[in-house]
Amino acid sequence: MPRAEWKALVADDEPAARRGVRQMLAAFPAFAIVGECRDGAEVLAALDTLRPDVVFLDVQMPGIDGFEVIRRRSAERMPAVVFLTAFDQFAIRAFEAQALDYLVKPVSESRFAATMNRLTRQLRVPAPAAEAAVVVATARGATVVQMRDIDWIEAADNYARIWTGGRSYLVREPLHDLEARARRSGFARAHRCALVRLGAVRGVTSTADGLVAIVGDGARVPISRRRRAAFAAALRQACGR
Repeated sequence: MPRAEWKALVADDEPAARRGVRQMLAAFPAFAIVGECRDGAEVLAALDTLRPDVVFLDVQMPGIDGFEVIRRRSAERMPAVVFLTAFDQFAIRAFEAQALDYLVKPVSESRFAATMNRLTRQLRVPAPAAEAAVVVATARGATVVQMRDIDWIEAADNYARIWTGGRSYLVREPLHDLEARARRSGFARAHRCALVRLGAVRGVTSTADGLVAIVGDGARVPISRRRRAAFAAALRQACGR
């Protein structure tokens, strides 16, 4: 019998769902199930003790759900994630969480096999780190916008609005939640309600109301007095000066 190459963790609060994953995984002897979890707290503990290569993660679990598991652990410290759910409305969030795949129950054997083929390829030849991006809803469906293409981001109540090349898109998460991801992609706070990608800054000018950053195709973003020194320092560093 071939020796398993990779360890799998199965997380679902429904015993029947865990059993279904076990049965389908039996056709892939390169994967060995090293643990099963019934809720998010058990998953967080098992990630540290079992160190799986992949986790089959239910979206909706009591207490800590699948998305909260990733938020607490951070996407960078997660193994490959295959989401399992009875609903399809979480697909965009799953993509934003950098999941390998998103399976809607009940899962057919052919659909599961396609996921396992993708997973095997990724584990054998690890893919380069994915570029930071946000998923936005448009009239034609969801589209992906890379962080490097965004000029600036502004708060819009409980949402955020990203600006790229003169066009704007509404993102279904607040500016505060986007900030950590944006900072890793070279953004800095211009004022309480705006983040600016430093590489998009074309210049900084003084007006009667204070300093303004000119970004992208000419948008003018005010720089608050409180943020002025930190913004200038970040801009100098980004420009290598």
